[in-house]
Amino acid sequence: MAEAERDELAESLAQLFTSVSTMVKGELEGTNNQLKLLEKMNHRVTEEYKSFGDVASGLSVFVEQLSAKNRSFDEYLQQIDTIEQQVTEFEAVISMLDKYVLLLENKVQSAYRNTTGQ
Repeated sequence: MAEAERDELAESLAQLFTSVSTMVKGELEGTNNQLKLLEKMNHRVTEEYKSFGDVASGLSVFVEQLSAKNRSFDEYLQQIDTIEQQVTEFEAVISMLDKYVLLLENKVQSAYRNTTGQ
């Protein structure tokens, strides 16, 4: 009878170890699956950020091109400023000439009145 109890105990222990082994194996497989999922997610994020890097690189080139174009306009802006200054000076000369012509017109009218007796 002692031997039957030993066989029964050995069988129970074997079942216990098998069950524990199956449980640990299941836990390890679950952890392994989570790690595989995490790896896939990391690859996906890497690809996404790579495309962001490409976009940022393209934007950097675009900004540099715009900056170069802006620098090429500096010469024209200086020319426009010079023309604007010349126009302002020209307007001042025209104003002076207009006043002078008005003064001459008044003198001519005055002289004409004096000679015609009006």
